[in-house]
Amino acid sequence: MKNVPLRTCAACREKKPKTEMLRVVRSPEGDITIDFTGRKNGRGAYICNSEACVKKLRKAKLLNKAFSAPVDDAVYDGIEEAYLAKK
Repeated sequence: MKNVPLRTCAACREKKPKTEMLRVVRSPEGDITIDFTGRKNGRGAYICNSEACVKKLRKAKLLNKAFSAPVDDAVYDGIEEAYLAKK
């Protein structure tokens, strides 16, 4: 039996399989984007694949905490747009 990697959601703190979550990555250059492949280089933060968690991410500015760096509102806008486009 294969071991399924679990990740913790940055918004709701629930542990879920990695494949069921969205990954937001901060590249070594400082760019923050959604990583749909799960393989981009950089520091990653995971979010449940739900609209409530995506909205909570923005409201509480959780990426600032996850990446220990200030994150622009434009990044949160891009994450919401990319999430809604994926659906």
